[in-house]
Amino acid sequence: MSLFDMFTQEIAIDLGTANTLIIHNNKIVIDQPSIVAIERSTGRPIAVGEQAKHMQGKTHEDIKTIRPLKDGVIADFHASEHMIKEFIKKIPGIKGRFIQPALRIVICIPSGITEVEKRAVRDSAQKVNAKEVRLIYEPMAAAIGVGIDVQKPEGNMIIDIGGGTTEIAVVALGGIVCDKSVKIAGDVFTNDIAYFLRTHHNLYIGERTAERVKIEVGSAVEDLDVDIDDIPVQGRDLITGKPKEIMVGYKEIARALDKSIIRIEDSVMETLSLTPPELAADIYKTGIYLAGGGALLRGLADRLHKKTGLPVFVAEDPLRAVVRGTGIALKNMDKFNFLIK
Repeated sequence: MSLFDMFTQEIAIDLGTANTLIIHNNKIVIDQPSIVAIERSTGRPIAVGEQAKHMQGKTHEDIKTIRPLKDGVIADFHASEHMIKEFIKKIPGIKGRFIQPALRIVICIPSGITEVEKRAVRDSAQKVNAKEVRLIYEPMAAAIGVGIDVQKPEGNMIIDIGGGTTEIAVVALGGIVCDKSVKIAGDVFTNDIAYFLRTHHNLYIGERTAERVKIEVGSAVEDLDVDIDDIPVQGRDLITGKPKEIMVGYKEIARALDKSIIRIEDSVMETLSLTPPELAADIYKTGIYLAGGGALLRGLADRLHKKTGLPVFVAEDPLRAVVRGTGIALKNMDKFNFLIK
């Protein structure tokens, strides 16, 4: 063990459009929204993560909240660099150290990413004192996190519905055989809900409220087995301009999300149609695995099961499947040959 290894800390990062998660010493130490609040006059960041999320939609003209990632890739380089830096500073094993340790980092990236976008991820990691940066494709990380043995010569299908992108992939022999990355995911669902309430109820709601509705009564089908109570939703009446409250149920939300879910279904069918026959035979036996926050949408697994005729399994703790897989890849860095240098 060299001196360099003694001062090196290893971390795995799931840099998501909605949430950023970091694993250090096999524990999830950071799980925060990917948001930065910035002072306009100086350009100085004033808050990141949960603290910045509370400000979202409530700022005055001197503060703006930015989500540095859009569709799974870095859209605002400075903000994302600052966000990563602040999150790393908050890691219990690293904060308060006199000498900032060198880092060995594995970060996951969407499968439909371009070379330029890859470089942006790598560059922002190198800015935070990373001596070694490896990248792993999200569907691969999700597959490992779900508990699939990706090195085996057996096909498995994984669908990772994140905030910015839905990644659909067939993995076998430690590689991605065919994949599709669509920009329809949690953020689009949230916008669908806000649009639906605006057009059907003349109620104007903010992003945070729309997200709360999605989490509390979001559904992919209009007839769920368990009944969910309607919830009160407050916003601004577009006709009178006054604040008002309405009750919203899951059936309405299912109608609001229908078009987006059809597009995800179509992408799944398309990926299945591109799968080589031997792997298709495997998938018939192994089924489809769902990961990512979108996997928590009620009735989605049933709906995909009806569409594909295959068994659909939701990962346990789907929000953390990707970062768990990234953490396992970090531990087995030398064994896994699919990490991108």
